[in-house]
Amino acid sequence: MCGRLNITDDPFVIQILLDLGIENPIEKMQFSRFKRATDKVSIIYQENNQRKVTGATWWLLLAQTETGFKPSKYTSFNSRYDKLNVTTSAAYHPFRHQRCIVVAKGFGETQYKNGKPLHYYDFHAHNAALCFAGLYKKWHHPVTKEQIFSCSIITLSPHPKLAPYHDKASPFILPQQPRLLDQWLDDTYHNVAHFTPLLTPYLPQTLIAQQIDKPSRYNPIGPEVIIPQDQ
Repeated sequence: MCGRLNITDDPFVIQILLDLGIENPIEKMQFSRFKRATDKVSIIYQENNQRKVTGATWWLLLAQTETGFKPSKYTSFNSRYDKLNVTTSAAYHPFRHQRCIVVAKGFGETQYKNGKPLHYYDFHAHNAALCFAGLYKKWHHPVTKEQIFSCSIITLSPHPKLAPYHDKASPFILPQQPRLLDQWLDDTYHNVAHFTPLLTPYLPQTLIAQQIDKPSRYNPIGPEVIIPQDQ
């Protein structure tokens, strides 16, 4: 699973946002080296043919309280690829109508053994940034009239090149092809069968992997490892 994000104002991150049609991205984005599940992250989505940026709780399913919303008891910061076409899944409707992109410099993974954290790894794009395939939901509170967003990142089966660092899943990283990104964001494009070939693990950018002591500190342990992109 993808449980940590590195969303900094890296020049490559900014360039992708500009390419996606986001004006003044530095003023609109919520930047942080350490974004974790339930934090607010910036998503790019499209509505009425307009590209927008908004903050979204990184936990797709929320529970309503008297004064607002909170993450539900159901873990939903990731949406598994094999649930996207299951009608009872929380991801089924967003996959067809509410897709988004989370632009980031990198992500973090934790390798577990016997249910306990064994190693922490930090991955960042080499001379590039990443477009994570996301889903979002809108929530309207009947009392406060508040409207908020929530989101998840789609995860795929483990990529062979990433399995040594995390053997449970790999994040869905979109190839940065303008037509594909346009279709992904288009809320009127419902032919999701077109995206099926993308639900196979693929690395469109070269990654740098670094073992770290703790996600909150990012102190490196050992040398960096270059993970080349797929050809």
